[in-house]
Amino acid sequence: MALFQKPPRSLEEAEVWKPLDLGPEKVLEMEEPEWYARIYRGADAPQLTWRAVIMGSVLGFLLAFTNLYIGLKTGWALGVAITAAIISFSVWNFFLRLGIARSPMTILETNCMQSTASSAGYATGGTMVSAIAALLMIEGHHLPLWVLLLWTLFLGALGTLMAIPMKRNMINQERLKFPTGTAAAVTLQSLYSEGRTAMRKAKALFSAAAIGALFPLALELEIKVTATLDAAGNVVERARSALLPGTSNLFDWLPARGVDPNTGAAFKPSDWTMVMDHNPVMIAAGALVGLRIAIWMTLSSLFLAFVLGPAGLQEVWTSPSGEIVRATSAPGSAWREVGVWSGVAVMVSSGLLAFAMQWRTIGRAFARFFAKDQGHGEGAEREALVAATEVPMSWFTIGMLVSGAGVVWLAWYSFHIPVLFGTIAVLLSFFLALVACRATGESDITPVGALGKITQLTYGVLMRQNVTANLMTASITSSTAGSAADLLTDLKSGYLLGANPRRQFMAQFLGIFAGTAATVFGFRLLVPDAAVLEAGTPYPAPAAQAWKAVAEVFKLGFDNMHPMHLRLLQQGLIAGVVLHLLDVATAKVPAKWKTWVPSATGIGLGLILPFQYPFSMLLGAIGAAAWNRASKKSADDYLVPVAAGLIAGISIMGVLVAVVNAFLPPVGAGAG
Repeated sequence: MALFQKPPRSLEEAEVWKPLDLGPEKVLEMEEPEWYARIYRGADAPQLTWRAVIMGSVLGFLLAFTNLYIGLKTGWALGVAITAAIISFSVWNFFLRLGIARSPMTILETNCMQSTASSAGYATGGTMVSAIAALLMIEGHHLPLWVLLLWTLFLGALGTLMAIPMKRNMINQERLKFPTGTAAAVTLQSLYSEGRTAMRKAKALFSAAAIGALFPLALELEIKVTATLDAAGNVVERARSALLPGTSNLFDWLPARGVDPNTGAAFKPSDWTMVMDHNPVMIAAGALVGLRIAIWMTLSSLFLAFVLGPAGLQEVWTSPSGEIVRATSAPGSAWREVGVWSGVAVMVSSGLLAFAMQWRTIGRAFARFFAKDQGHGEGAEREALVAATEVPMSWFTIGMLVSGAGVVWLAWYSFHIPVLFGTIAVLLSFFLALVACRATGESDITPVGALGKITQLTYGVLMRQNVTANLMTASITSSTAGSAADLLTDLKSGYLLGANPRRQFMAQFLGIFAGTAATVFGFRLLVPDAAVLEAGTPYPAPAAQAWKAVAEVFKLGFDNMHPMHLRLLQQGLIAGVVLHLLDVATAKVPAKWKTWVPSATGIGLGLILPFQYPFSMLLGAIGAAAWNRASKKSADDYLVPVAAGLIAGISIMGVLVAVVNAFLPPVGAGAG
């Protein structure tokens, strides 16, 4: 099967490959055999064309530069899958109207175009605004340009390749939701909609998107200028803010745990991040994720606010440097000080045990993809079809050897990390990428920063006093985990639309090159020297500041780790094993009761996030359940389009608002 295809030459040819009447929301629960029988569009459906890849690369280049700019400003990385899907469709149709393009893209071509754009725009830039920027602060000079190019390229490729053996299990068989991927598929289906029912769904999606777009405008666009006056009425300071606050202290009427150790004042729930988030994006994600994950995320977040966090305030320890440290320095940071060690440990041990318990399936997958004789009969025919459409394990093996060797060699050559330790970092990153992909599939949250701390702690033990090694090995973990999760998110979109996964993988892989060029050259352009990254400059790089601080703390390994944090790490590892075994033991429990079986992913994520995010997801999950109970047919038809529309509208407007905020002039201070 040739990978690249010819595009439709006319409107009539494109019409042959119009979307199926069955929407993505109906495909979500299909077993793999039914998917191949009813949804897969076959090897001839135009999908991987040069025009799709080139357009996706150009769009991804621009999105990557945007994400780099915003990341250096705010520390955020904005997912671009839905943004890329809508812009891809809109740009090509604009070209059609101008006469530049001769035929419309099929829905699967547009899906490939958004895969390339998403890969370029998101999967390559994370390390630049975190580890690379932190290394520049520490060493005071840039890495050679060729080193930076190869490092970014190899990490993007490594993460994309790591997702290959996870794809069939997580998407085809377990049918994890990957909410952003689901939303992208539903959005694309709506853009191509025909027929009364399809148009009603499209109208629901775009109405929800229009409503969603209002929230970033009201909550994030900093167009309001407020002044602080002194006693004489002179302006001391001016500051920008949004029209409306992003959160409200909805729970402060409830009692909270803990008192301020300095003043003795009692803490309020809002001090523990127990606030109501006014942005509904996580409510929409919760509607797609479902009750089980959302309930256990919220319960574990409450456990953090009422048990772990307050306990950490009482745990005082003197570090090797003589500094007196509390396990929880402040209520608002409990999730990243005590919660992170419990939560990450739970997800890591449960995720690795799940992988280990699937060793037979994994072994069969490798054997099947390398076997020359697929056997005979109906089952053999289906497996032959699977082997012809899925990404071959030979690509995984060869690609991992090449990109892994490239990462290990660069780590040795440029960062003086011994080959053995570089190899360990690559292997560790594969297992942590498993955890990240599962978390993304179940909740739409990719905990790359939290997982990077596991690598930083590991190399604090293996290579003590080496801050550079600490940073760059964690860079391997976070970059590969982000790239792997991004690929599976995009492959989920393709799966729901009937795409050929092998061709979509190639589109995703090719996007790495445009993303590498954009982020590396963009970084050198925006950050000519380390002085640009200091506080008070246009590019404070908060993510890099955090990575640098953690690397300096962990350069002594466990010796510099608070004893309570170490205990929580150990207990979390045990809890993760127990939770997964419980999940396996209750595999055949009816769905309505399965909701109440603890979820390792839900518990882990609830511990590493501020409370407002799990709570918002719970509201969305409850709303979806209530809608299903009130009118199952209506929910089946409109729940996913409405949730996808909200996510799309908020995401796209959020990106635009972030760019506008970055360019707004400072208001300064003055007398008045």
